[in-house]
Amino acid sequence: MISLHQHAALYTDYYELTMAQGYFLTGMAEKKACFDYFFRKLPYKGGYVVFAGLDDLLEILKDYRFDEEDITYLRTRGFKEDFLTYLKQFRFKGTIHSVREGEIIFPNEPVLRVEGTILESQIIETLTLNHLNFQSLIATKASRIKHAAGNRSVIEFGLRRAQGLGGIHASRAAVIGGAESTSNVYSAFTFGINPSGTMAHSWVESFDDEEEAFRKFGEIYPDHCIFLVDTYDTLRSGIPNAIKIAHEMERAGHRVKGVRLDSGDLAYLSKHTRFMLDAAGLHHVKIVATNQLDEHIIKSLLEQGAKIDVFGVGTSLVIGREDAALDGVYKLSKYDGEPRIKISENIEKILIPDVKKVFRYYNGENKFYADAIVGEQETEIDQMVHPHQSTKQISLSGLTKESLLSCVMKYGKVLMAKQTPYEIAAYVQERLALLPDEHKRFEYPHIYKVGASADLLKVRDALVNKKLYFKNA
Repeated sequence: MISLHQHAALYTDYYELTMAQGYFLTGMAEKKACFDYFFRKLPYKGGYVVFAGLDDLLEILKDYRFDEEDITYLRTRGFKEDFLTYLKQFRFKGTIHSVREGEIIFPNEPVLRVEGTILESQIIETLTLNHLNFQSLIATKASRIKHAAGNRSVIEFGLRRAQGLGGIHASRAAVIGGAESTSNVYSAFTFGINPSGTMAHSWVESFDDEEEAFRKFGEIYPDHCIFLVDTYDTLRSGIPNAIKIAHEMERAGHRVKGVRLDSGDLAYLSKHTRFMLDAAGLHHVKIVATNQLDEHIIKSLLEQGAKIDVFGVGTSLVIGREDAALDGVYKLSKYDGEPRIKISENIEKILIPDVKKVFRYYNGENKFYADAIVGEQETEIDQMVHPHQSTKQISLSGLTKESLLSCVMKYGKVLMAKQTPYEIAAYVQERLALLPDEHKRFEYPHIYKVGASADLLKVRDALVNKKLYFKNA
């Protein structure tokens, strides 16, 4: 994609480059390091996050380089010539372990681990955060919308309200979360998504009367025809005209696919529209609803008995309303063979150091039960401990488990097979089916259990005590 692959090495924050030069000039550049990606707070007051953006991140990293234009630009910013010479030959050669794209994830667990030199691991921080935070946020929003819609279809059509080029990946993430198609032709072409669209009010207004507008549209698109019926009067004009043209098209051997409601009381209008369509023998015609929808409005509409088959969701989906960002972070956990830690006055922000992995445990009903953060060499633990409240412990004895992180890139080469957004979306649905319902509800969802092994917390506490000792000495 031109906006990302061209000058991809400059897709970063300035301080990543100043630190990279610092590592180079101090002789630290080749020291080994480990960074973790995780988030702290669930968006939308929800119970889970859908992990997305991994494939796009790896696609950029495998060809990551500084071209001549990049080097020329950095020279104008005062970077030293020997460092620029180093960058000319630079390639990302690190190793990445990650949960699978589409995995259901929870706060404070490391879901992606980058191992390599300190320079190469540091320099990709912004790129990593940008892709994973945004796409995971939007995929999670889409998942909530799809959950509210149930077996009804969801179409994403938010490009016109998206934050610039962010709309490109918003469409991809929306499909991963559960949308079936997009109005965004660029993303449909780029990611292999089904494009979808009907007509605007301007089409109807450009004709002298609504009936003729529908007739002409049906002539042009006899097998893919959805009429927008609320330009003038939905029940007294739009639906009667749609029924008339639908009957004309049936006599010519074609079928109208649907009608779209874009304003007014959608519950009331959809029920009357369904009655009128069925009375006219048009049982197959679907009702599409749009107009500032989100998961809460969709839930309310269905609770009111709305007769809606397809929901078109735009703004709220692609901007991630009401949360503008996922607060994912990228933190150093090991450097030059030694565990590293950041200490905070906020105990919940004190990191768990060292190289780690995550086990997911299942309850007796084969549903997700708890996730445990463990040391790289640990294979079995009998219990996990709350990271910040040591009296809270959970027995894991006898429970089945799986390891969530696997190697997806080694020495700069991608190891995972590329998947379409629809394949990832299918995996999302598989995993959500294993998440107990109490974590999926919109109001006060149950908090999923995430803890750590006792041995790993001992490493953290020893480091904390060591740092505080030197601070107070």
